[in-house]
Amino acid sequence: MAHWNPSGKLAVVTGASSGIGRCLSKRLTAAGCRVIAVARRADRLQSLSEEIHCDGDDDLLLPIRGDVTDSATHDQIESLIRSRGGSLDLLVNNAGIGAIGSFEEATESRLRKIMEVNFFAPAQLTRRLLPYLKSSDDAVICNLGSVLGHRAVPDKSEYCASKFAMHGFSDALRAELAGTSVRVTLVSPSTTESEFFDVLVDSDANATSKSIGSWPADRVAAATLAAVGKRRSEVILSLGGKMLVYADRICPPLMNWLLRK
Repeated sequence: MAHWNPSGKLAVVTGASSGIGRCLSKRLTAAGCRVIAVARRADRLQSLSEEIHCDGDDDLLLPIRGDVTDSATHDQIESLIRSRGGSLDLLVNNAGIGAIGSFEEATESRLRKIMEVNFFAPAQLTRRLLPYLKSSDDAVICNLGSVLGHRAVPDKSEYCASKFAMHGFSDALRAELAGTSVRVTLVSPSTTESEFFDVLVDSDANATSKSIGSWPADRVAAATLAAVGKRRSEVILSLGGKMLVYADRICPPLMNWLLRK
């Protein structure tokens, strides 16, 4: 099958106001793809729109200010897709939040909020948009996971759980859609530089966390689009991330001991 080409296509990118989502939106529009950019921060969406539209095409970025957990936001996305012909070529489920701290000492609300944003919302949005994706003859669902959706670590239990859920969801959806025109790509970065700490739920403001193989957001975005272009089923980014995952597969007890240290 030919390389997936973004030119002339329509994409939805959630969490588009910063980090990976912002970089993806810029790269996609630069390649001639129209992007429905979804984010909560109007000012950041406005600045992104100004950056992209300064190149002369006022119709490349289609911003929607809204919370991905809100069904009204999903309604807006659907309405915009229908106004653009009713066919969607790329869905990037990127929006996410994190938390740092002991599970035992955390609140129930922290778990529920992280699962809502990182798993339930993208799963439901995917369900809503599947008819539009199936109407394209060349569609991709790209889920932004994490190496922590392959190997969990201490003090990020809720985040790890949400990413394991996204991993399983991606695998199941890929099997269900086999034989259709829709492909599913799971991208698993290590901690993106500074991004994880942008939105921490019920966490110490001074919380810090060691990470393995951090990449800048734009490097993750470039690798994500490369994976989509090649219709890869799954990619684990960074050497450190791959080492963490593969070492765990070889000897889980050793990894448990190392992570406790």
